[in-house]
Amino acid sequence: MANGPLLKNIFIFAIPLIFTNILQMLFNSADTIIVGKFAGDQALAAVGATGSIVFLITSLFNGLATGTNVIVARYIGTGNKDKIKDSIHTSIALASAGGVVLTFVGLFFSKFFLQMMDTPSDFIDLSATYMRIYFLGVIFLLLYNFGSAILRSRGDTQRPLYFLMLSGALNVVLNFITVKFMNLSVVGAAAATVTSEAVSAFLVLRVLVNEKDSTKLDLRHLYFDKESFLEILRIGIPAGLSGAVFALSNVVIQSSINSFDSTDIVAGNSAGANIENFVYIGYMAFNQATITFTSQCMGAGRLDRIKEIMVKTLILVVIGAVVMGVAVYLSGPLVLTLYTDKPAVIDVGMIRIKYVAALLVFNGILDVFVNSLRGMGSSSLPTILMIIGICGVRLLWIYTMFPLHRTLKTIYLCFPLSWIVTSIVEFILWIIVYKKVVY
Repeated sequence: MANGPLLKNIFIFAIPLIFTNILQMLFNSADTIIVGKFAGDQALAAVGATGSIVFLITSLFNGLATGTNVIVARYIGTGNKDKIKDSIHTSIALASAGGVVLTFVGLFFSKFFLQMMDTPSDFIDLSATYMRIYFLGVIFLLLYNFGSAILRSRGDTQRPLYFLMLSGALNVVLNFITVKFMNLSVVGAAAATVTSEAVSAFLVLRVLVNEKDSTKLDLRHLYFDKESFLEILRIGIPAGLSGAVFALSNVVIQSSINSFDSTDIVAGNSAGANIENFVYIGYMAFNQATITFTSQCMGAGRLDRIKEIMVKTLILVVIGAVVMGVAVYLSGPLVLTLYTDKPAVIDVGMIRIKYVAALLVFNGILDVFVNSLRGMGSSSLPTILMIIGICGVRLLWIYTMFPLHRTLKTIYLCFPLSWIVTSIVEFILWIIVYKKVVY
């Protein structure tokens, strides 16, 4: 990452991640399709209504996993074996503690959160049941995310791909069994997800335990190293807060969608958002390369490569997002029939695809700037700007424009608008930080 041919190594790093993302999206879509086809539109809406809340609750720890990626990659770049060991054991201890906390929150506050979002009474109990079961296994999700972040920090994106293939396939099989054949509806879908996440967490931890170098994990002696912990928090908390801001604004948006009090609209939004995830395949891996490559180059003192990393990953992100956005838009009407046979639900899904999925390239551009800044060690200020740019623009739009034009189009337009505004601001910040770091 610090010395080899950059473009070649980005592809070597990114291609397994791309396949990982493809499989993850396919497996997640299979879950949603199975629920929609065999448990009905009400169950589809129930699962979809939980997405923004789940992301909000878990976003802080997802940010801390980003902090793990940055810190471990930097220590690998410097060759500091003791700090690599400290940061790895601190990260897994943090994931374990976080899993316990989130399980408590999910079990006791799920229905409260759903009520705060004005979730329609037709399926609020189904949504609450799904969330409670999901959070019983959230510790496995965190262990997998933190473990995968450690592997990515050393350039290993292949083994997480293999683990996802196995756990994802298991998830689909279990969904068929529990939803279609056992008629367990959202209970079966949640149980299948928890089981597959437990398998993926076990596989990642098994790899780390059996490593022969400084990334070896000893589960019997997990501990918090003060310096590593504070460094992970320094990078991870701002990253997590920015994710929480995204999630908070999405909760407000979901509440606006719920205000139509229509199962068809909530179900269509859920299906459209699920298909939207496929656009992320076009650029997620290159965004991950931005932060990992930049972090290792910072640790190795190769500051001359930082700008090249940003430019090349930006080009790759734009190409990938545009290609996938066009593909999803053109195939949307056909793909949506996999989720539901109801024309009203399909129409809603296409509105979301047109105004959000097809314009995700602007989100991809924003992520490149932010990940490059985090890789350079600047995390707090980009987060503040994200809060202002993303949350501020979306909330201002929802509370001013939506009451005047109560349509789904009005709601969805806040996504690309917030991405464009925030990208401009983050790019200006990137120029300032880059000059300070390099010169």
